[in-house]
Amino acid sequence: MDKKKQLLIIILIGGVAVLLSYVLGPLTRPGAAGLLWGGVPHRIRPFYTVGMFLGASGYFAFTYFLLFRLAPDTARVAGRFSFGLFNALYAAILLPSALWMPLSLLAAEQPSPALLWLVRLDLWTVAAASLGLLWALLAVEPRQPRWAHRLALVGSILFCLQTVILDAIVWVSFFKI
Repeated sequence: MDKKKQLLIIILIGGVAVLLSYVLGPLTRPGAAGLLWGGVPHRIRPFYTVGMFLGASGYFAFTYFLLFRLAPDTARVAGRFSFGLFNALYAAILLPSALWMPLSLLAAEQPSPALLWLVRLDLWTVAAASLGLLWALLAVEPRQPRWAHRLALVGSILFCLQTVILDAIVWVSFFKI
């Protein structure tokens, strides 16, 4: 199967899984929103609202570049990796993202050190894959059209601000069981 079709399938299945987890979590657990803040102070929470919108916009920007502007046959990352690297990175972002809410709710409702570390590992995996995606976009050739590549880089940076700074560092430091 074509690598771009594989990416589209990963995005569709993974994206639906993430959205379902975000809908079903609060629907199946009253008070889930309060549990999911995990102790993040009220004064910091507005950064999450802005960060989520910027991160989502960034996701669409780099996804646009990969799906509509980068040819999988000629794409090389650091002269060594093929377009398939993007497929692996998307899977490493979307699968743990879909698991975050159910794992966090479970850890809040049934506290255990193992669950707490599993939630942390989940978010650190997303953060590492997000940074990997940023690196891959920095190292990809060709970078044409230039405007789309630059937009993808800006989008990836915005996405990393959410997944690395707000989620994997700030949220993890406040989520206690």
